[in-house]
Amino acid sequence: MKSILIEDFLSAIPEGILLDVRTPAEFEKGHIPGAINLPLFSNDERVIVGTIYKQLGRKPAIQKGLEITGPKMKDFVKTAESIAGDNNKVLVYCWRGGMRSGSMGWLLDMYGFEVYTLKRGYKAFRNYVLKSFGDKKNVLILGGKTGSGKTDILHEMARQGEQVIDLEGLAHHKGSAFGTIGESENCSQEHFENKLAIEWIKMDPDRKVWIEDESRSIGKKIIPEEIWNQMRNANVLHLEIPFETRLQNVLDLYGTYPVSDLKTSVEKIKKRLGGMAYKQVMDYLDKNILFEAAGILLIYYDKTYRHGLKSRDINTIFEYKASAAELPIMAAEIIKFARQIPENKTVQHV
Repeated sequence: MKSILIEDFLSAIPEGILLDVRTPAEFEKGHIPGAINLPLFSNDERVIVGTIYKQLGRKPAIQKGLEITGPKMKDFVKTAESIAGDNNKVLVYCWRGGMRSGSMGWLLDMYGFEVYTLKRGYKAFRNYVLKSFGDKKNVLILGGKTGSGKTDILHEMARQGEQVIDLEGLAHHKGSAFGTIGESENCSQEHFENKLAIEWIKMDPDRKVWIEDESRSIGKKIIPEEIWNQMRNANVLHLEIPFETRLQNVLDLYGTYPVSDLKTSVEKIKKRLGGMAYKQVMDYLDKNILFEAAGILLIYYDKTYRHGLKSRDINTIFEYKASAAELPIMAAEIIKFARQIPENKTVQHV
């Protein structure tokens, strides 16, 4: 068994299996992306051991921990073996790189696994995450009004070899009042940051990094300040897509979901939408006239987007009128157009 630093630990992840031996509650709050939870203690068991440590000291706490984990050792090994398959390399971490990862690592090492533990544990990873957000990247924003298909375009650009960070995908939210519709998974702010950091670190600073134009908050997730500042300082390739095309895109995206879900989302913007528009939208939804309801909502979001665009320096905005309907062709043309856009190193936003 060998204890290694965070950089070496992360580099080794693709070659092995990654085990987080903290409690399910700790794991749910945030973990290293790709980790599988194999908790040494349950949530309640950790509270018991921690209380004994505070009240009686280290040795009684260790004795209690052994009493709890002793009967589980066989299951720990069988579970790790099931996860690993033919892979004999195991990476283990806990909160501080202490007794929990050390104990699990010792057991798996004794069984025959090649075991690596993380020095200073998940705490070291979180420090690494927060520090990484200060790394400078050559960010280019893909902007455009609601329904422009920006997310689909970004995914296609990634398939064509461009560097892309899908913030909405990482946040499991589409970035509007309707953002949770169709999203079956959620994550904490902490874990959103963890996933974003892994993507951010991968990006080559000498190449463009495409990010969709977003508000600082994506649902309940907040874009870290350092990355947000780089996004606000970046140039914007603004897509001009016809209203009718965008309207159809919106209907294709949301039209198959229950009307009750759509109405719940409309309630979130009732005040900003205005009484008359709100009533019209709800009436259309009640009658299942989605085309008219979507048209009113699209006009509302167009106004919101124009307001946000005005907060940027006009010299950082580059208009692009999409001429191709097919996604691969459109993405290729956007990539070509972006080669004319210089890196923005001068504009600063407060």
